Amino acid sequence: MSGHSKWATTKHKKAVIDAKRGKLFAKLIKNIEVAARTGGGDLAGNPTLFDAVQKAKKSSVPNDNIDRAVKRGSGLEAGGADYETIMYEGYGPGGVAVLIECLTDNRNRAATEVRVALTRNGGSLADPGSVSYLFSRKGQVIVAKDGGATEDDLMEAALDAGAEEINDLGDVFEIISEATDFVAVRTALQEAGIDYDSAEATFLPSMKIELEVEGTKKMLRLIDALEDSDDVQNVWANFDASDEVLEAAQA
Repeated sequence: MSGHSKWATTKHKKAVIDAKRGKLFAKLIKNIEVAARTGGGDLAGNPTLFDAVQKAKKSSVPNDNIDRAVKRGSGLEAGGADYETIMYEGYGPGGVAVLIECLTDNRNRAATEVRVALTRNGGSLADPGSVSYLFSRKGQVIVAKDGGATEDDLMEAALDAGAEEINDLGDVFEIISEATDFVAVRTALQEAGIDYDSAEATFLPSMKIELEVEGTKKMLRLIDALEDSDDVQNVWANFDASDEVLEAAQA
């Protein structure tokens, strides 16, 4: 979400919880397969694969699972599926704009699951282009504070590499750049000896809708329903809520 968004902090914590549940593993493995199929199985020559593997390792996906996914994707081992990326647009409760990224080997199944999750949770599918203009494609690198790096350290390392802003999200720092620059940013961090949790392209909203408790509850239910689909890789929404509202909504 956007720079100083309270929801961005919650989203990061939610990803950590999902990873502990194992809910995220299959999606991370799928990302690795697709990256290896697209750019080859050499991590040094395929930055997309490098970042997919890094994210999986940070989420405690076993190394054997990662290695097999690389082999399946690059054709060294049988069993890889032919995945395609599909982006759906929709509206959530309160007119919140929602982008849903799917990685699927069955387009009809993905469309059905997205439509059902939306309609059962107060949302609806939208025509292509209806809400995507409200989001910008950006690079996002997440750095945990427990690694010891300060905001000044990150600025010194990342600004020349293309970082646009550095945001304090509580337990982590978020570094935002152009989508084409996040590999350069994370490389600059590595060269400075700074560890990072994830580096990837994301969508940030140009404007946000502030929600109260009931609206936030409905949005969180919708996002959970969408993410329960194996085909849904990412969900972005242009809502925000205060700490108090998020705490009440999650109680």
